[in-house]
Amino acid sequence: MANRGTSLNRGLEILTTLGSDEAAAEGGLGVTQIAALTGHEKSQVSRTLAVLSDHGLVERSPADRRYRLGWTCFALAARAGEPRLIEEARGALGRLVDATDEAAHLSALQGAEVLTLLTHSPSHAIVARSWVGRTIPAWCTSSGRALLVDHDRDALLKCLGPLTPQGPNAPADVAELLQRVHRTRQVGYAVADEESESGLVAVAAPIRDFTGRVVAAINVSGPKFRLGSRLPHTGELVRAAAGRISAALGAPATAPPIVSAVGE
Repeated sequence: MANRGTSLNRGLEILTTLGSDEAAAEGGLGVTQIAALTGHEKSQVSRTLAVLSDHGLVERSPADRRYRLGWTCFALAARAGEPRLIEEARGALGRLVDATDEAAHLSALQGAEVLTLLTHSPSHAIVARSWVGRTIPAWCTSSGRALLVDHDRDALLKCLGPLTPQGPNAPADVAELLQRVHRTRQVGYAVADEESESGLVAVAAPIRDFTGRVVAAINVSGPKFRLGSRLPHTGELVRAAAGRISAALGAPATAPPIVSAVGE
């Protein structure tokens, strides 16, 4: 058992090292580098890498012979991220409702629409209409703008298609939508003021996974007469909540590149 435990620890240390900023910056690490960083002998590192490679957890570049994390690692991380996202979001939604006394939601992008995954509502009677499974257009909602925050103009056109009339303050065209997306990037949260329907306002912020990709959005919405004057403060609360969830999912600190239509 002692040897198995030692081998397991060595394998985990190697995977952690290959997932480091240094490994990412260099496009992988050689056996000598890994041995130096982990403190293990080169022969031990080589044997462990062979086992990890057999399971797809690491791969070796044929060009420079450097090792990097394999696709199995990313597949496992993606599968683990979904329940972690839901788990983290449940608590975050509850805290936002307690802080704002308004409805809070977790959403994901589904084509050109926003799909509500979770909803937490306050106890009072007048709340914004939203429930699990409901879809709404992405281009005229705060959650949609948060989910599309990394998209450039061409990617927005490819994802959304023609914009159909919605609320009184909805973007008139893609150019205006892009301006609001840029504003979302600048402040870290999106504001929708009577864009999807009259009398409804909302703020939302993007949630990122370990790759830096936007995987969900968290938002607070409510009637304008009650929430309208509190949008900036609520936006800061939502941005902070999204940041904590992103950190729990292992999101990197650096901003990812803008998504182009080619990369969609």
